[in-house]
Amino acid sequence: MEPATLTTDRLVLRTVGPQDTDAVYAAAQDPDIQRWTTIPSPYLREHARGFTERMVPDGWANDSMYTFGLFLPSGELVGMLGVTRVSPGVGEIGFWGTREHRGRGYVTEAVAAVARWAFSERAIDRLEWRAEVGNTASRAVAERAGFAMEGTLRSAVDNKGVRRDCWIASLLPSDLALPAASPYLPARP
Repeated sequence: MEPATLTTDRLVLRTVGPQDTDAVYAAAQDPDIQRWTTIPSPYLREHARGFTERMVPDGWANDSMYTFGLFLPSGELVGMLGVTRVSPGVGEIGFWGTREHRGRGYVTEAVAAVARWAFSERAIDRLEWRAEVGNTASRAVAERAGFAMEGTLRSAVDNKGVRRDCWIASLLPSDLALPAASPYLPARP
């Protein structure tokens, strides 16, 4: 599949490539990104190269992972967001924001745009968000984007060789008044 480019009121969401390696490398030096995500730590330039030159293009090519860099119109990187297919109709979203641009709503804006795109263009019927318990910034983004918190999964995340509990939440097309690709029959209380 060809990479998509999306725009929001303040951002351009596009795939990243070799031209973005230095920006990804610099952003990933942030201790908070290394702490709360599963990127390698220490994060080396070769990790950034592998991400921008192989992992991202391969994910788009085999329709398994859709990665967007979050850029200001000036071209400055403000974050990264990816949707990984985990099973038919189900995607898992992950994201981070650069230190200097946190707290401005950019990541929430991007999550909303990419969720709409995934539901309407990629036949995703359930978008899951997971984050290690304690990552309150990530949880706040998910909640502001409309994700419904579903609970805590014990020992569900492996972060650098350590099993950790994680929060899980979901967003459905109906949460955004969009049609689903497959029928959904919710349980009755």
